[in-house]
Amino acid sequence: MRMQFISAKNIHTVGRSVIRSALALNLVWIGRLKFEDYEVENIRPLVASSPLFSLLVDKLGEKQLARLIGVTEIAMGSLIAVQPLNPRASVLGSLGAVGMFAGTLSFLATTPGVWQENHGAPKLSMVGQFLVKDSVLLGASLVTLAESLQAAQRR
Repeated sequence: MRMQFISAKNIHTVGRSVIRSALALNLVWIGRLKFEDYEVENIRPLVASSPLFSLLVDKLGEKQLARLIGVTEIAMGSLIAVQPLNPRASVLGSLGAVGMFAGTLSFLATTPGVWQENHGAPKLSMVGQFLVKDSVLLGASLVTLAESLQAAQRR
């Protein structure tokens, strides 16, 4: 008796679905948190030390910037999720996520305290560990972008 359901193709299909769903859920959920005061506090050191975001903090204020980021994350997550219904919209959401995660990875270079000092070879602090996971989310965004582009071309 062969187990036909356990094949590389089936696992790949399930994996792509999990990536898309998890990426969309992460973006919507984390975007929603940007409306909470504690999350405004959590992102303060990241945005304050970023050349681009510090200008936006000066212009909009911390709370408004956090809400703008939140709305953007919710929109991107929602667009990524609608790929089966509207692949072109999902292209926009995935492209936005690629840009966003590339941007948040830049915080590794601009945020104080990302690297632990006096520990020999470079070691990430808790803040650095929090940021470096965005490399995985960047990869997931690239996967969903490629899938959405392929689906849009088929229509």
